[in-house]
Amino acid sequence: MAVRIRLARHGRKKAPYYRLVVADSRSPRDGRFIEMIGTYNPLKSPSEITVDAEKAVQWLRNGAQPSDTARAILKKAGVLDKLQEGE
Repeated sequence: MAVRIRLARHGRKKAPYYRLVVADSRSPRDGRFIEMIGTYNPLKSPSEITVDAEKAVQWLRNGAQPSDTARAILKKAGVLDKLQEGE
């Protein structure tokens, strides 16, 4: 089973709000997921990012692959730095 860390879109039309989720790569974008590890709100200025760093690092160590956008968000939140320190 290929596990990905990716964004799931929520909110109404033209007002997106994203959840950072760990999901099977075969499941739909807004469908079933394993665990929610954070949120991302691009409408606030500056963008509002909340991430449970411990859970994110644990999933990354267990082999979860982040999508390009999720990788950028994790980098902004400082999670990838914590992953580098732990190795």
